Amino acid sequence: MSATRPVRTETRLQGAPFLNSGGVASVLGLLNGGGEEARIVGGAVRNALLGRSVADTDIATTAVPDEVIRRAKAANIKFAPTGVEHGTVTLIIEGRPYEVTTLREDVETFGRKARVVFGRDWARDAERRDFTINALSVSADGTVYDYTGGLDDLAARRVRFIGDAARRIAEDYLRILRFFRIHAAYGSGQVDREGLHACIAGRAGLAQLSAERIRSEMLKLLVADGASAALVEMGDGGLLLDLLGGVTFHMAFDAIVAAEQQLGLEREPIRRLAALAGLIVEDAERLTQRLRLSNAESSELVSTLHRWWRLVAIDEREARVQLYRLGAERFRDRLLLAWAQTGGDPQRWQQLATLPERWRVPAFPLKGADFMKLGLQPGPALGAALARAEQLWIDAGFPSESERLAAIASAAMGAAP
Repeated sequence: MSATRPVRTETRLQGAPFLNSGGVASVLGLLNGGGEEARIVGGAVRNALLGRSVADTDIATTAVPDEVIRRAKAANIKFAPTGVEHGTVTLIIEGRPYEVTTLREDVETFGRKARVVFGRDWARDAERRDFTINALSVSADGTVYDYTGGLDDLAARRVRFIGDAARRIAEDYLRILRFFRIHAAYGSGQVDREGLHACIAGRAGLAQLSAERIRSEMLKLLVADGASAALVEMGDGGLLLDLLGGVTFHMAFDAIVAAEQQLGLEREPIRRLAALAGLIVEDAERLTQRLRLSNAESSELVSTLHRWWRLVAIDEREARVQLYRLGAERFRDRLLLAWAQTGGDPQRWQQLATLPERWRVPAFPLKGADFMKLGLQPGPALGAALARAEQLWIDAGFPSESERLAAIASAAMGAAP
């Protein structure tokens, strides 16, 4: 069944900054005219209508790739044929890339792969997209075109598949995750029931996706405004178990989100992932494999989950030790996980969590040269003395007075075998 509705053009974007910026305006000026038309499509239009920032601008055109390249050459604009077989040419203006894609129509679809032909029908091109709110387009003069009911859905904050939801999902199973992620970022209230049921029915298709594609969507979802409700729907539908391979802790996730808000912290996806799906370091190893996390992300996750329960009952003195050992970011991540998992007095937790702002972590003041003056030679004995001295200095509360440091050095020397 066709999803096409009568085109609505009464909505206009007046003075939208992304339409008037040099690069976008140049691309639209290059591709409009001479029997061809170009528009901004997708997420940029959606965000602009909602008054949100526009990061990336996708440009669609009736011009075939050869014509786009011909016009770029004539205007001395650099270009790269990044996906000519799929209709995409990247134009480079003032050092910034702009992807331009020729309108397409699906002839046959095989999961993510589809046999397409270039077209000139904006409605047919819109019907190829995933959700109605992502199928909007806007021309250079600010006229917004809607072929699938996206404006009504945007006003209702409703995320709805275009046409038959099951068919859209079978074209690319990543759309299951995008459904929940887009709803978490732009939707309101309950998720669309038809879309939800189609996602649950098609969840076996998630096994066909690469870990990298799943990772990208999941990390974006975790920091969206409506992440909590979306994750509950995913858990109830059996999707999270398939994706993450273990139990999930929704109360801990909500608690760590609340803690971030209370402390005014940026949303951190790996910290939130630890709260949602982790308890011990082995969980970090599982999640790293499931989501193909980067080395840095895996290290952060391992650190957050490493014996977090030891921070549950610490006082400020011990918190300073942990802050010194871990650094500010890792200390706070692990502390927030302990807070989220166990609860308790929020004022106490907030006091501990703000320690990095209240206490400047000192550097260990003793050096190898200090021990060499006392008679030690470079080698294992010197390294051992330094390690003993650092522990004595930490146990003493990080003193800086020269007399106390001299006593610590002497004690470290005296303990040498």
